[in-house]
Formats: sequence, structure tokens, C-alpha cells
Amino acid sequence: MSKKVAFYTLGCKLNFSETSTIARSFKNDGFKSVDFEEKADVYVINTCSVTDNADKRFKTIVKQAQKVNPDAFVAAVGCYAQLKPEELADVNGVDLVLGATEKFNITAYVNELLDHPNRVKGEAQIHSCEIDEADVYVGSYSIGDRTRAFLKVQDGCDYKCTYCTIPLARGISRSDTLQNVLKNAKEISEQNIKEIVLTGVNIGDYGKGEFGNKKHEHTFLDLVMALDEVEGIERLRISSIEPNLLKNETINFVAQSRTFVPHFHIPLQSGSNQLLKLMRRRYMRELYQERVAAIKKVMPHACIGVDVIVGFPGETDDLFLETYHFLNELDISYLHVFTYSERDNTLAAEMPDVVPKNVRAKRSKMLRGLSVKKRRSFYEGQLGSTRTVLFEGENKMGYVHGFTENYVKVKAPWNPKLVNTLHKIKLTEIDDDGLVRFDFVASLAE
Repeated sequence: MSKKVAFYTLGCKLNFSETSTIARSFKNDGFKSVDFEEKADVYVINTCSVTDNADKRFKTIVKQAQKVNPDAFVAAVGCYAQLKPEELADVNGVDLVLGATEKFNITAYVNELLDHPNRVKGEAQIHSCEIDEADVYVGSYSIGDRTRAFLKVQDGCDYKCTYCTIPLARGISRSDTLQNVLKNAKEISEQNIKEIVLTGVNIGDYGKGEFGNKKHEHTFLDLVMALDEVEGIERLRISSIEPNLLKNETINFVAQSRTFVPHFHIPLQSGSNQLLKLMRRRYMRELYQERVAAIKKVMPHACIGVDVIVGFPGETDDLFLETYHFLNELDISYLHVFTYSERDNTLAAEMPDVVPKNVRAKRSKMLRGLSVKKRRSFYEGQLGSTRTVLFEGENKMGYVHGFTENYVKVKAPWNPKLVNTLHKIKLTEIDDDGLVRFDFVASLAE
């Protein structure tokens, strides 16, 4: 009888793509995958360390697994596992902690320990490389969702932002080969998945380290142009991309692309040049303004999402308001607001002028309110237009939801026949829950 394995993923789209790849390696080794709430022999938790909250949730998830099966084997992988392996190993119930390069060999470690006659439950083994050694690239993609897949094209980061631990957790910037990205994209398209989301740590840096060297073999634009020609893909979506790496050539290509959709997610972090310098970001707010203007010039209907950090050391009331007003006046569609939290081994954690946590919370609430206003305004601007929607697979309180190409979330009464299908629709009104109602125009694909 085959052993059962369950997975839990914390954090970003990149983690989800890697969990899927790890899950396939277990399947190839004869394991049966089950939901995390079910009884399994092995539980794998893919960790994140971007925020304090992700760290704290790890213990809760381990307890959840133990509650279902106290004798289960629990393995931790991912960013937190690389940064603080001893801390995770000390959590009651954890058996194995694997770092950045070791996680893709997890089945070998798990099988060895499961079969070891002298293994003591709760005595965790750690296999974690020095982060300088994390220079191997492993391609990944997720296909757990019938409608959408996350395709990893790049890993690691060479930037030195003062608040960020990702370079310490994932190593140097390195890329998948263009040939392998296209192969993975084709494999995804053959499974009737309609949308691919490109993901990585710093995807605009694509091409660096493609064949193990430091130079760029290809550019991000090369990648985008090549993917646009892959047969069978209905939609391609760019996830987060740094403003200094989003070139006008890429924007202009997306505007006339066959498959790339008019949706960009561009980290800003602060609307204050003073704080951007303290953060060691590689642009000023003026460049960000230029990127937004360039997108809107060729794609007036484009959706633009923004990452922003509140409560960074040195953020006075005036500097926060500078960010608030900058965002309020910018033609953007929504915000992802991160409340700054101190991370070990970062320069920002040692900076003076620490912002009190209650002030951080207040500012975060203000920006989240602004995000609601921005999204509503963007949706209102789309009413009356004809868009293409891809419906998702979940019945949420009697409704099926979907996203237009420019990321307007719509709803319709539940109909299983709509799942994973594309339709032309006319956006008609915004409902009480902030989602958009519509009229069908035409069915595009089954």
C-alpha cells in the first residue's frame, strides 16, 4: 500500500510552483498525495519568511498535522528553513529541515529516514547549505488549479534591499534556460490549463545565470516574445516585476501581444525618495511614475497593482503622507500593503528612528482603505466595456468567480459548465461585495 503525503504552502506564487514540483517527485516515488487535513504518513510544509506572521503560522500548521496523525513524519522546506533551520528543528514534531538546494531532493531524505531503524520521532535532522552555495537552478511549475498555473522562470536575487531576507534565503539571481521554460509552458498548455502566471524572485532579471554564468544570455523581453508564440496557451500573466527592469519595449510588446494580458504588478515600497534611498531600491519615484504613464499610454484599460511598505525606519508622518498622496494621484488599480517588520541580519533592523507598531498599524489601515477606493475606481472605469473572462473552479456561496484579462473580478450564479472556460462579457454593474456583474456576449473556448 502506497504511503500518503500532504503539502502546505506559505507565501508567494514561487513557493506554490515549487511545492507542485516537489509533489510530483513524491508521486514519481510511489506516494499518494492527499489534502493537508487528511491523515498522511508525511506532511511537507513549504515555509516563507517575508513577514513575522508567516514565521508564527509554521508552529500552528505543524500542530494541525500532528492532530490528524501524531506519528506522521513532518518536513520543513523553503525560505524560513534556509534562514533559521535550528529554530524550525526545535519545533515539537518536526523531523526534517531542508535548505534552499536540498529541498528538491526531499524524497531521498524522507525515504532514508522513514526506513531508518534507529530514527527517533521528534529528533529533527537538518540539511541546509551555505547560501553562497545556492547557485543551482531547478525549474518548477504548479498545476494544482485547473484554470491557472504558476511557471517559475527565475530564482534568487542580487539586489541588496535593506529590509529583505530573500537573497539570504534563496541565493544569487539565476534563471531557467529559455528552452526549458518553453518546454514547461508547452507541458502546462497540454493539460488544458488556460492561464500561465510567470513567477520568480526577480523575474525582470531573467537571463542572468541561465547557463550557470553571471551574464544575461537572454533578456526578459526575449522570454516574453518566445512565450507569446507557444501554441495552446490562452493567457500569459506577468507577476511582480521591478520598475527599473520593466522596460518600455516590454510594455509595448505586451500591448500588442497575442497572449500576454494587460496586468502588471510593480513594487513601489515607498513614494518618498528619501525612504527609497534608505531601502536601497534601484529607482526613484519619478521612474515609477514614468512606468505607470507608459503602460496607460498604450493600454489605458491595464490593471496596475502596487506593493508598498509602511512603517519603515525613519518614516515620519510627513514622509508617510508623501507616499499616500503619491499613490492617491497615481493611475493605479490596487495596493498590496505590507507592514514593516524587523528581520534578523538585515541593515534596516539596525536603523534608528523606529516607527512604533501602533503607528505602523494605523498607516497600514489608511493605505488598505486607499486600495479599496482605487480598486472601486478602476472597476467603475471598466463598466460598459467588453472583456474576456476566465472562470475558476470553486463554488463560493452559490457563485462562480472569474477574472478578466485586466484583472477585474466578476461573479455569476454557480454553473459547473463555466469552470475553466473563456467568454466575452460586457461589464454592467458593481455588486454590494465589490465584484462586477456582467452580460454574456460570446463563448470563446471550451
